[in-house]
Amino acid sequence: MVSHNINAKGYYGEFGGAYIPEILYKTVEDLKKQYLDIIESESFQQEYHQLLRDYVGRPSPLYYARRMSERYGCRLYLKREDLNHTGAHKINNAIGQILLARRMGKTRIIAETGAGQHGVATATVCALMGMPCRVYMGATDVARQHVNVERMKMLGAEVFPVESGNKTLKDATNEAIRDWCCHPADTFYIIGSTVGPHPYPDMVARLQSVISKEIKAQLMEHEGRDYPDYLMACVGGGSNAAGTIYHYLDDERVRIALGEAGGHGIDSGETAATIHCGTLGIIHGARTLVMQTEDGQITEPYSISAGLDYPGIGPLHAYLAKSGRATVMAINDDEALAAAYELTRLEGIIPALESAHALAMLPKMSFKPTDLVVLTVSGRGDKDLTTYLREMK
Repeated sequence: MVSHNINAKGYYGEFGGAYIPEILYKTVEDLKKQYLDIIESESFQQEYHQLLRDYVGRPSPLYYARRMSERYGCRLYLKREDLNHTGAHKINNAIGQILLARRMGKTRIIAETGAGQHGVATATVCALMGMPCRVYMGATDVARQHVNVERMKMLGAEVFPVESGNKTLKDATNEAIRDWCCHPADTFYIIGSTVGPHPYPDMVARLQSVISKEIKAQLMEHEGRDYPDYLMACVGGGSNAAGTIYHYLDDERVRIALGEAGGHGIDSGETAATIHCGTLGIIHGARTLVMQTEDGQITEPYSISAGLDYPGIGPLHAYLAKSGRATVMAINDDEALAAAYELTRLEGIIPALESAHALAMLPKMSFKPTDLVVLTVSGRGDKDLTTYLREMK
């Protein structure tokens, strides 16, 4: 059996590694040497899981979506990450990383955010732990995710609008890395997805793997078996997808379908479909697929979804796509909007725009009535109401 997990050098096949400025070398090496020992320790696990239970509200429900199941001819379960404290899966990772930062003696936290959910989660755990926090966010995203910006400020975080580039997630990440370079000794960078230099992709995947661990137990309870026929999730950087599939990576009985942001179409020049349009390159410290010109200049991405508006992809997902382990579909803006309204009207659940890209894969699938399908609703749609109402008039 081929393993789809990371190797000792931080690579999934040819994707991954740590390509970093010299000034960050010691910081990243220290993290690489310590993260596994810390997060696998009994004291960490005890504190982490107690907070997941009592603070986040885990386990998140695995909900049988009866009307959606009838619509698509399968047995469809929704993993309800939208019901977590702060409204998305991001809190799972943020709590784990701040516990790690505290054990490593770091005293200042920085983060980047696109849709604002990771920023809110980071600001939340910083308030919980009494640590100062600065969140970098593209000015475009600050405007379209105003409510999340105000939530971060209310929680005590400093929100820094980034005016460079396309003023979205890529540019926020660039600024966060610049900050990290200036404060490597005392600052811990809580990265929100399975991107960045090793060990971040592995660390975030491990912290989010609570999702697939729960799916196994919940499916056994609901269906008498611990694996589905299909796992489905949206993918930008890839943290909710990594968490959804983590315990099933090497289980060939389970088919994986991931939905990335097609924007206005993969041939339109306005897309964030990195797996469809990207080529091998380096972005934010990892070797992965990147949307770039022939001479290596990053192409500005576009998506209606702030959380998927990124010109790279986590190295795990690049590898799964290249190896054929995962099927990746490019979902256009209009398809995501329609899927969001469908879930809202059929099940009374308003999903985040990011999650809607997973839901929009359902009409493109061919299911048997006996197929067990688990789809992760990564976040709730409160933050996107302005976009929904504007676009669906």
